[in-house]
Amino acid sequence: MLTAVSDHLTSTFAALADPTRRAILARLSSGTASVTELAEPFEMSLPAISKHLKVLERAHLIARGREAQWRPCRLEATPLKEVADWVEHYRQFWTESFDRLDAYLRTVQAEAKAVAKGAHAKSRVNANKPARARKKAVKESQGRV
Repeated sequence: MLTAVSDHLTSTFAALADPTRRAILARLSSGTASVTELAEPFEMSLPAISKHLKVLERAHLIARGREAQWRPCRLEATPLKEVADWVEHYRQFWTESFDRLDAYLRTVQAEAKAVAKGAHAKSRVNANKPARARKKAVKESQGRV
């Protein structure tokens, strides 16, 4: 069963899925605007812009007023805050996951460096031995005596 918050999130994400609607919201973030003003940057009809505005209005992302014949639109930030709060939970999850991965990577790199350093020291010691003794030392280090 959907909760009220997840239902709001669904309509908010659906409204945000369209780049035209995101551009409209970006414009409204700087202040109120009329439908005509919002339509200016787009190569589409006023009825098409109105449909986008209705989607944004149903998602409660904008509010439209009435001043005589002018219908100013303004941004409503509450649904965006709900999205930000929802995404924050997952950001924390990924941050913690990446931190654990980073720690693991540092451990593996340190172990590899220690092994390489130890192998380098053994190779210097073995370089002074005759070939037969070197082969025996290599077999011993690999557990194949």
